[in-house]
Formats: sequence, structure tokens, C-alpha cells
Amino acid sequence: MTYQSNSTQIPSTDVLKIQAKRLRGDLAAKGTQVSHAATLEMVAHQWGARDWNTLSARASAPPAGWTPGDRVSGHYLAHPFKGVVIAARLSTSGMWSLTLRFDEAVDVVTSKLFSNLRKQVNAVVDAQGISPRKTSDGQPHLVLAPR
Repeated sequence: MTYQSNSTQIPSTDVLKIQAKRLRGDLAAKGTQVSHAATLEMVAHQWGARDWNTLSARASAPPAGWTPGDRVSGHYLAHPFKGVVIAARLSTSGMWSLTLRFDEAVDVVTSKLFSNLRKQVNAVVDAQGISPRKTSDGQPHLVLAPR
């Protein structure tokens, strides 16, 4: 198995070290004594890396995603938009919290009797840029176009 950068998010090196410590303890409980360095190598292999140093470097690399200033486009509440990322934060669950400022305001009301224009929104999206929150008809609130 080889590591692919667009696959599962690699946890931080702290989390990986905890995995190695837990593995070492489990092996010791079964009567197999292994050094901490050896368990780090085992964890690296489980994540598809050649060795611990390679995995550690990958875990330290900034995750692919969005950064402030990025230009984005897509659909918000079924309305097309273009805009810019104002703020972006990756959570430990792999979801992104984004603040987007639209180039042109989007009307978020479907009624013909009134309007509610939004120029800036906060949203949570997965790694593909799709919001888990959905409208009453089952459509995601926000869908970012692939980059």
C-alpha cells in the first residue's frame, strides 16, 4: 500500500506517537517487547509510509484545503457565486470552517415577496467542499467548485 496525499487525513505527530505507545503497550501485554522506535516504524507502515521520518514529515505538512485569500466559486443555497475565502480552519474531524465573502450578494430567500441578500457567510464543508447541512429538499447549503 502506498500513501496518496488526497486520501485520509494523517493525524498530527502527537497522535501518531500516542498510537505507537498504545501499540507498544498492547504488544508488551501479549509478551512481545518492542522498542518505541520500532513501534513508530510500525505505525508509519500502517499509514503507508516508508518509515517514521517520512510519515512525520507528511503529518507536519499543511493540509490541502483553503487559505484566506483563495478565490472560490460554487453554489450557495442553489445560487451560483464567486468570492474569496476570508477565514479557514481545519478541525480534527477533517471538516473545514470557512468564512466566504461573495463578489455579489446572494439572495437566500426563495419568496417572491421579499429578499434577504448575503454578502458573507460562515459554513462548514468536508474536504471536497460540500456542506453536510442540507436544505429542506436535501441539497447541500454550500458546494464549492473543484479547484
